[in-house]
Amino acid sequence: MKALVKSSSERGIWLENIPEPECNTNDVKIRITHSSICGTDLHIYKWDEWAQKTLDVPLVIGHEFCGIVEEIGPGVTHYKLGQRVSGEGHITCGNCRNCRAGKRHLCQKSSGIGVHKDGAFAEYLVIPESNVWPIHDEIPSDIASFFDPFGNAVHTSLSYEMVGEDVLITGAGPIGMMSVAICKFVGARNVVITDINDYRLTLAKKMGATKTINVSKSSIAEFYPQLNMTSGFDVGLEMSGNPEAFRSMLEHMYHGGKVALLGLLPDSTRIDWDDIIFKGLRVKGIYGREMYETWYKMTQMLRSGLDISQVVTHRISIDQYEEAFNIMETGECGKIVLEW
Repeated sequence: MKALVKSSSERGIWLENIPEPECNTNDVKIRITHSSICGTDLHIYKWDEWAQKTLDVPLVIGHEFCGIVEEIGPGVTHYKLGQRVSGEGHITCGNCRNCRAGKRHLCQKSSGIGVHKDGAFAEYLVIPESNVWPIHDEIPSDIASFFDPFGNAVHTSLSYEMVGEDVLITGAGPIGMMSVAICKFVGARNVVITDINDYRLTLAKKMGATKTINVSKSSIAEFYPQLNMTSGFDVGLEMSGNPEAFRSMLEHMYHGGKVALLGLLPDSTRIDWDDIIFKGLRVKGIYGREMYETWYKMTQMLRSGLDISQVVTHRISIDQYEEAFNIMETGECGKIVLEW
């Protein structure tokens, strides 16, 4: 089968022919129709410090996908051939305290497809039945192909009460953009998003942002009067992984505000702890998606009218994958969907 493989310890990935994965007793074999490129894939492509310490090569990369059930193991009971599906990319142990308590997203022994084991940038993917998610007929395959980051956005955005709240999102990548749409959909009052990339801020505006702010040109507080705000934000969603953005968020939070952290901040990050302590802020770390409550909410919100289609800016054939990664590097894109 064709697959995008990180076959050597250097910059790049390569389209290769490799054997198809085998489908075991409780597995589902999926014929991939659409994949989406994630920032993680770009780290692997560039072979940066994180990728070098995390991956063992060779490895089929990619963890965002949609496809058709091609084969099922004899122990599979809930899926049938020809069914359209996506799936959770974190394979959990099923036996630890969190797994047994129904909190599989907090499994300490989880492994990720496309990072720790062969992933979804291939004609076929095999995952356990318990990781497969059915795609409703009303949901397009290109949207279903990035349920993974959409789930990150849903998990983060729904961590706190949103109705009537003023929300600050730092980082207008695809997850930040989708969070804008989610927050507005569930009833937030003002949804403000910051970045230094005007292209992505324009997309975020199309997704429903009340105000987009390029913080290299303007300050956040100067827009309070336009937003009918007298002080800070009730909810903060940190999506950038940028220390300065995080510090700015804490500075602009209302007393008693709530912050959800999804962006991965560098070890050198320093903050003013007084902003957290004396404001009584609540800070929560977010990892992945709640299995499978987040997936249920993703599906039902889309079926109920949530529109995230504007986040897709490019649809590219898998044979032109190098072009797709070049576009990713420029930052002039939303989600890039690879068609198989």
